[in-house]
Amino acid sequence: MIPELGHFALCLATGLALVQWLVPTAGAVTRRWRWAAVAQPAAVGQFIFVAFAFAALTYAFIVKDFSVAYVAANSNSELPLMYRISAVWGAHEGSLLLWALMLSVWTLAVSVSARRLPSDVGAIVIATMGAVSVAFLLFTILTSNPFERLIPAAADGNDLNPLLQDPGLIIHPPMLYMGYVGFSVAFSFAIAALITGRLDTAWARWTRPWTTTAWLFLTIGIALGSWWAYNELGWGGWWFWDPVENASFMPWLVGTALIHSLAVTEKRGLLKSWTVLLAISAFALSLLGTFLVRSGVLVSVHAFATDPQRGVFVLAIFTFFVAGSLLLYALRAGKFQSSAGGIALFSREGLLLLNNVFLTVAALAVLLGTLYPLFVDALGGGKLSVGPPYFNAVFVPLTIPLVVLVGLASAVSWKRGKMERVRSQLWLPGAIAASLAVVAAVVAGGQWMAVGLAVLLGVWAIATALYDPVKTVLGRSRVKLGRAAWGMSLAHIGLGIFVIGVGIVSAASIEKDVRLNIGETESLGGYDFTFMGVREAPGPNYTARIGAVEAARGGQTFAELAPEKRLYPSQQNPMTEASTHILPWRDVYVSLGEPLEDGDVRGAWSLRLYVKPFIRWIWLGSFLMALGGGIAASDKRYRLAGRKAVPALDNTAAAQ
Repeated sequence: MIPELGHFALCLATGLALVQWLVPTAGAVTRRWRWAAVAQPAAVGQFIFVAFAFAALTYAFIVKDFSVAYVAANSNSELPLMYRISAVWGAHEGSLLLWALMLSVWTLAVSVSARRLPSDVGAIVIATMGAVSVAFLLFTILTSNPFERLIPAAADGNDLNPLLQDPGLIIHPPMLYMGYVGFSVAFSFAIAALITGRLDTAWARWTRPWTTTAWLFLTIGIALGSWWAYNELGWGGWWFWDPVENASFMPWLVGTALIHSLAVTEKRGLLKSWTVLLAISAFALSLLGTFLVRSGVLVSVHAFATDPQRGVFVLAIFTFFVAGSLLLYALRAGKFQSSAGGIALFSREGLLLLNNVFLTVAALAVLLGTLYPLFVDALGGGKLSVGPPYFNAVFVPLTIPLVVLVGLASAVSWKRGKMERVRSQLWLPGAIAASLAVVAAVVAGGQWMAVGLAVLLGVWAIATALYDPVKTVLGRSRVKLGRAAWGMSLAHIGLGIFVIGVGIVSAASIEKDVRLNIGETESLGGYDFTFMGVREAPGPNYTARIGAVEAARGGQTFAELAPEKRLYPSQQNPMTEASTHILPWRDVYVSLGEPLEDGDVRGAWSLRLYVKPFIRWIWLGSFLMALGGGIAASDKRYRLAGRKAVPALDNTAAAQ
């Protein structure tokens, strides 16, 4: 009965989400605050029932209940426990339930903190999140029920997709969904601002920590996805501009713009309408990503579903929320005029506006490259793909001025910058960046230009981000830095490390496909790889052929690499597991191919060899950016500002 109880809990959660949507909305419109107060208990109840449903599905996987169709399709009696648990979100139905759980967690968190908000704003925010919950819970129940029974029960399951049997995929989807769903909070605050007319610096302070928290989860999710692709797919790359990768990257770009725009709105009361539009756009792109992944319009290793009917449902959700919010924006945005005057270009807000322009154009460029093949196909133009050459050609020129602006904006004052102060603050970071770039270009040899540019930009971002923290530590700053400033500095340091990693690995990585017999040696990038043979070994739910490759430099062996070729009997699906030797400044990476002499494991094999300089800096920079976001979001001034912002209710309102 546990699966049936899980399904029933989902139905109850949908009912509570409907109450959470409609009753507080009516309370805010009629100023009946008792009605608005229904929002918090409804959100708590929704979370409890969705969590129960998720626990029920998890239990079905743990006990191998193959009478549940979703369990039978995505698990197996030999699947290890940790992968049986992660299989809960390993396909469409369970991942959608995880989405609903994450949404209920965000809703619960917002409802708990809503007592610090004005009553009308809090009611509309929670009601809007209730509307989003209703849409996705109905989507789950009507088209994607994970509790559907299989009669008669299967004797054994079909097994989890081997691509997903990796530790990175245990954490990646929850982090990604926390980011996707988290932008619904910023969206809900935007809707509340449009309806109530409260769009001021206090609104920006309410919205900033939620937006930053969603952004940091999305950052972690994207980084984990990149790390998984590098380790699991055996191709040695970290980003392929796959359409589903782009679907997560676009809301990240717009979310980054939103964080910086909120800073301007909070500090100067400017860019109000633009900030609201970015909040709507970030959530709209999250919904678009959901449509692309679950509609079947894209073929990708990351895609979840190929059912067009489900795609139509997601498209209806997208249309309802995006069209409705844009209509509301068109009717109300013109009323939010700033009293702070115009924006001087050479000011922090002016440079942050330019930052927004580059980020938005980058997001639009990625959107165009992602959707253009779909439009061409829909118009009968046939299948085509837009790959890395387009994205690299468009994205790199946008990244260069963006990174320059990151360092420049940190030195320019609000309202109007002073050139003398900027010169005095930036000459040392500029000199350090230029010096290290020259050194890197000389060492890089043939790739001197790309490597030198990457080091120049990356060190520039790091050095400018360190300026204020170093002054504070040395006691030379008159201003005490808050957590938001420390977090911003750390995030920009992470950006610089990321840029260095991306630039160097893109320009200087080398690879070679080779055919080796046992005992033969191949050289690449100053490293010698000796093939020692292949042995067979059983795994918990697969059989593996494990290669042995000795890696040496200067005649000294420093690693014995063990790339694998795994065969999962339940699906007869071979998978590659690369083997890597890691140092902070490079990876040596070996991927095992196929036997080349009629399947004889004792004969020659194909192997792919890689040397990847500074690739780990990509993920180090990403996690530093996320950590910086977490520190910034925890700044106590957001909580204090929230408490001060709640107006006292008059006696009439309190009595209602």
